[in-house]
Amino acid sequence: MLIVMTTASDLEEAGSLAQKMVNERLAACVQILPPMMSVYVWEGAVRHESEHLLLIKTLNDRFEAVRDFILAHHSYETPEVVAIETESVSDGYFAWMTEYLTKNEAS
Repeated sequence: MLIVMTTASDLEEAGSLAQKMVNERLAACVQILPPMMSVYVWEGAVRHESEHLLLIKTLNDRFEAVRDFILAHHSYETPEVVAIETESVSDGYFAWMTEYLTKNEAS
């Protein structure tokens, strides 16, 4: 299982990205965290921006599809796409994720 992280500048974009990834079975669950302050360098200047963090729960073999989806649908020129492989996950949660994400694949 992977947790893929990206950020969005507003709740509307975060919700839209999350809904589409779940609908397209790229993610079983996407959590959208409340606004946070991101401090980063962009185009030579230090920026302070309010953003929402998305925690995208998916399977390892879906990373490239999730990454490509974010790159194609995100408003940022260079969106964050960072994946963290989980060390362990509860059996029931992993079974639910796997069932949802692989449903109808054999069809």
